[in-house]
Amino acid sequence: MELLSDPAFVIVAIIAVLITGIAKGGFGGMALLAVPLMSLVISPVQAAGIMLPIMIPMDIMSIWIYRKTWDAKILKLMLPSALIGITCGWMLAGFFNDDIIRLTVGLIAVCFILHRWRSMLSKKTNDDRDITRKPTRRNTLLGIFWGACSGFTSFLAHAGAPPYQVYVIPKRLDKQIYAGTSVIFFGVGNLLKLIPYGMLGQFSVTNLTISLLLLPLVPVGVLLGARINRRIDEALFYKILMTAILLVGIKLIYDFFI
Repeated sequence: MELLSDPAFVIVAIIAVLITGIAKGGFGGMALLAVPLMSLVISPVQAAGIMLPIMIPMDIMSIWIYRKTWDAKILKLMLPSALIGITCGWMLAGFFNDDIIRLTVGLIAVCFILHRWRSMLSKKTNDDRDITRKPTRRNTLLGIFWGACSGFTSFLAHAGAPPYQVYVIPKRLDKQIYAGTSVIFFGVGNLLKLIPYGMLGQFSVTNLTISLLLLPLVPVGVLLGARINRRIDEALFYKILMTAILLVGIKLIYDFFI
């Protein structure tokens, strides 16, 4: 098992799993960092294959934690369209090589951060003007569109958070309801990805062995995320992880062009 003898891979894999667990514990979107981070040392396709079996038990734990706090209308709208996106990703998988996927993951990461910064600046401007913002009205077509985009990018590299958040964040959900809705959405999405991932050969003996060895980190990450969600300043935590996502995204884009 050559990968397990590589210190760089071991360190990156541990960090990626812990960050994913923290995200599943209540910081939806931060799991975006996992595949880009691992793509620095291994193929992004292999990184996605290793992470999916690890994410399933994380999803189960997270859904149990937030089982009473979720928005049914968002899930009914976005989950069916996410299945469409996952199916499209499966059908188009043969057209993507590792370099294209690295570039795509890098672009998703950078666009995600730019979108978040734009949202934060917009919120700050409105707060400064003392404007009371009401939740945006539900738009069925937008929900279907962003749900499908989320399913597609999630299939490609477990990077479904950016399009999902474009639609959901403006709803201004309560923090706990947002967390619960997110973990159910991505948990169901990950289950749907198991069959196409298996048919594409991403569950090799090597990948599954590495996933199994990393599984003990699952409860640590999820419980840490739930604790952070309830007790620690979210703003500082998000700033650190957003900076990390941006830097990794830039590195992947840079690597594609050199």
